[in-house]
Amino acid sequence: MTPDPIPARLAALKTATTPDLKAQWRELFDSEPPPFNRRYLESRLAYRIQELAYGGLKPETIKRLEQLGEELDGGDRKKRAMRLDRDRPIIGTRLIREWQGVEQVVTVTQGGFEWQGRPYQSLSAIARAITGTRWNGWVFFGLKNHRRAA
Repeated sequence: MTPDPIPARLAALKTATTPDLKAQWRELFDSEPPPFNRRYLESRLAYRIQELAYGGLKPETIKRLEQLGEELDGGDRKKRAMRLDRDRPIIGTRLIREWQGVEQVVTVTQGGFEWQGRPYQSLSAIARAITGTRWNGWVFFGLKNHRRAA
C-alpha cells in the first residue's frame, strides 16, 4: 500500500512562499486568489486539497447546514446575505495595515470589527479613525482592489 501523499502536501503549505500559495490557488480553484492574509490562503488550500482527494461535504450535510443557518437568522434576508457574503473574512481574521510607520491591527468579529479594543460596524469607520480622512475600508485594508471594482 502506498502512503497517502495528502498529509505531506498539506505540511508543505506551511513553508510555501506566498506566490506559490497563490499559484496553487489558481490551479485548485481556477480563479484569482483573494487578497486575504497568508493564514486564510493556507487554510482554504488545505481544505480544497482534502476536498478534491477525499470528497467534499455530502449534499445532505450542506442542506442541513443551510437549515441551521435559516434557524439562526429566522429567514431574515439581510442576515442571510451577511451569512452568505463570501468576500467577508472569517471571524477571528486579523487584518494588518501599516499607516505612517504604525502597524494597525483589526480583528474580524461576529458583529463587525474590533480595533484598539473598540467594536466597529465597518472597516471604513476604522480607516477614517486611523487616517482622519474618508476611505473605503475594504480598499484601505487590501481586501478589495479599487481598480478591479471600477
